[in-house]
Amino acid sequence: REQAAVRDLFDDLRPDWVFLAAAKVGGIRANATFPGDFIYDNLMINTNVMQTARQTGVKKLLFLGSSCIYPRLAPQPIKEEYLLGGYLEATNQAYAVAKIAGIMTAQSFNRQFGTNFISVMPTNLYGPYDNFDLENSHVLPALLRKTHDAKKSRDPFVQVWGSGKPKREFLHVDDLADACVFLMENYDSGEIVNVGTGKDISIQDLAYLIKGVIGYEGEIRFDPQKDDGTPRKLLDVSRLTALGWRPSIPFVEGVAATYEWYLENEDRLRK
Repeated sequence: REQAAVRDLFDDLRPDWVFLAAAKVGGIRANATFPGDFIYDNLMINTNVMQTARQTGVKKLLFLGSSCIYPRLAPQPIKEEYLLGGYLEATNQAYAVAKIAGIMTAQSFNRQFGTNFISVMPTNLYGPYDNFDLENSHVLPALLRKTHDAKKSRDPFVQVWGSGKPKREFLHVDDLADACVFLMENYDSGEIVNVGTGKDISIQDLAYLIKGVIGYEGEIRFDPQKDDGTPRKLLDVSRLTALGWRPSIPFVEGVAATYEWYLENEDRLRK
């Protein structure tokens, strides 16, 4: 967020490639509570890093956006060309606008300055080193920790935010990392690229899947009074698969491995 500090880092490291993954992120509650932080922090991160990368002659930069850049009611699955085709989801609008600005910055720099900046739109991510804080994490790590805590405390039920009806697509973070390296080596267009699995799951089914992985025997209860967010966000990944890349980590195995990692690191995770 600090331009001078970013410039000092680039002058010191002189990178050829930059993977711009830095961002302020969170789930529905965090986005709704801190919209000013979300738009300011992400705009400053994007602008400072891209401008410094351009000024210091970085050969290639990959900007990580988000599937929330697309209209709330976009046709499913969501194609890259649906960007700016309708209204955004209100609960994460500030974050989405900052990410759209990042895409436009990359594309504008390419046109004016001849940079090679590419923009990648990942679906919902999960895996080791995620944020498991119940106040500001995303749905999968939040459900995993909440269900784990309920099992430990022998609580009779787990309360899940919303109706359980919305559908979400999930990609293991290791698959995303692999896709990013693949795109840096094989893609040079300013047009955005979706990264996902092409499959989604309802929040209700996700809650029961996590219940099974953890071995929790209590009840799952949904709170339809809480906001569901976007009804569905399934990405069309045909542009990426046409280039020759596909994910390799099955979802259930990935969730189980994430839970194992959580158990091994629970004591030192952010609370």
